[in-house]
Amino acid sequence: MDLGLTDYEEAWKLQGEIAESIAEGDHPACLMLVEHPPTYTFGRRGDLKNLLWNDEELQERGISTHWVDRGGDVTYHGPGQLIGYPLLSLGKPIDEGSHIPSADYVGYIRKLEECLILALMKLGVVAGQIPGLTGVWLQPDLASRCPRCKPEDRLKPAKIAAIGVKVDANGISRHGFALNVSPDMENWEGIIACGLVGHPVISLADILSPAPPMQTVKKAVLDSFAEIFRVRYI
Repeated sequence: MDLGLTDYEEAWKLQGEIAESIAEGDHPACLMLVEHPPTYTFGRRGDLKNLLWNDEELQERGISTHWVDRGGDVTYHGPGQLIGYPLLSLGKPIDEGSHIPSADYVGYIRKLEECLILALMKLGVVAGQIPGLTGVWLQPDLASRCPRCKPEDRLKPAKIAAIGVKVDANGISRHGFALNVSPDMENWEGIIACGLVGHPVISLADILSPAPPMQTVKKAVLDSFAEIFRVRYI
């Protein structure tokens, strides 16, 4: 399901409606692909101290803020960033009186990372995981190609994709991943992304010239998602 450029709250509401339909057996599992207008979102571990710009600066730049029910801290969404919201049935409640689904949350996040790593490989970019940190990362040999990055940041792994998810009481996944294709990277200066100090953020446009078209990236992600999660699209 490709929503194009869609307001964050509209997509968030749609996730909830579809997740409920999946739980009731009235809708198949799906992967929503979307871009958002400039937006900062804070997850359940969000800390307002990680928002560095004041209200006047946010208004001037046209950036909205939302507190949401996914995991993690603060991140940025904007045009040029591919957002994926997988709505999948990961597990049923343990028993009738339980609100905790029997789902492998950590395993699900690792599979999302594997999906994006495979998609990036299809685009000619080698990426990987870092133990103890969620997301997808580029090692310094690639990050050093980034012309806008600070010299000290070119010596560190850089995050190219963020992940923040929720699994509801019915075991349906919500929220998902954000892959930086060619967004306005200056907007990350307004936050401490994911609450991680000293971890640079990077995009495909920083290391590839030209950056691949969004439709090319979407195809790579769709193909990789189908391969990793062993699904087929209707």
